Amino acid sequence: MTIERVKVTEAAVELIRKLRAAHGPLLFHQSGGCCDGSSPMCFPAGEFRIGQNDVRLGEVEGTPVYIGGKQFELWKHTQLVIDAVPGRGAGFSLEAPEGYRFLTRSRVFTDEEAAELVVADPATRGP
Repeated sequence: MTIERVKVTEAAVELIRKLRAAHGPLLFHQSGGCCDGSSPMCFPAGEFRIGQNDVRLGEVEGTPVYIGGKQFELWKHTQLVIDAVPGRGAGFSLEAPEGYRFLTRSRVFTDEEAAELVVADPATRGP
């Protein structure tokens, strides 16, 4: 069994595809809750600098997803699910003018999933 730290809903897939068509390759960074709450922020690839403490959670729809190291330590027991819903997006995220916003839902890993993650954790630190 392969455990994914991050997944995506069909609504988010549609929005990601639209944004990629307009902006090229993308990158997500799970916000730590400052200016834009705890929303996943979507940027054109290369326009957000990944730091050495950022953790790569995986990919959704071919788009890498990162989270800050300190936030990862708090959320490492959960699977993140990126969704898209109607509403105004965060000012710094690409979906802001689209009439939709990305948000993160989560669920706690089962004991079995958590044990497997300890053995083969797909999360890796940034550059």
